[in-house]
Amino acid sequence: MTHYLYLVRHGEHLDAEHGLVDGPLSPRGRRQAALLADRLSGVPFDAVWHSPLERAEETARAVAERLPSVAPQPTSLLFDCVPTGMTDDTPGIYEAFFGAYTEADIEAGSAQMADAVAEFLVRKPDAHELLITHNFVIGWFVREVLGAAPWRWLTINQAHCGLTVLAQRPGRPWSLVSHNDLAHLPFELRTGLPGFPPI
Repeated sequence: MTHYLYLVRHGEHLDAEHGLVDGPLSPRGRRQAALLADRLSGVPFDAVWHSPLERAEETARAVAERLPSVAPQPTSLLFDCVPTGMTDDTPGIYEAFFGAYTEADIEAGSAQMADAVAEFLVRKPDAHELLITHNFVIGWFVREVLGAAPWRWLTINQAHCGLTVLAQRPGRPWSLVSHNDLAHLPFELRTGLPGFPPI
């Protein structure tokens, strides 16, 4: 009777290194998505949700090819966003990062993630749901489940098509089963993490 949430960051998108906000998956991103789909093919998903952005939608389509009984659905709750701004306890090193976002961006991100938590971190008995979304969104969900300080989402990162699993058993709080599992990806496809691969 456990409720499982499988959180996946989209595959690498084309020309991401040139600063494009969105786009189709790169050849490497398509390989990541196909291997993710193979990894998840035996899970009895009740629902597959994805961000409306192209890179997440295309990743969801790759999964759906292996899971023909499930139709992926877009939701604006999984858009890429910035869930908080600087707080009193946020390390000063992050000031430059937040300088790229307006107060309106941060207010919208905060409201979106409050709604996402209310929608998805609500127990459903014996359910398996897949959310294909973005790095910051997954970081926020993990931070929420762990009860960490609001700014800590900044320090929780996922690789492209990395797999994070949350679970809730009856009468218990949500738990982090695994984070950023990359077992399905060969070393050369493990992209998207800051400072990785290690030198």
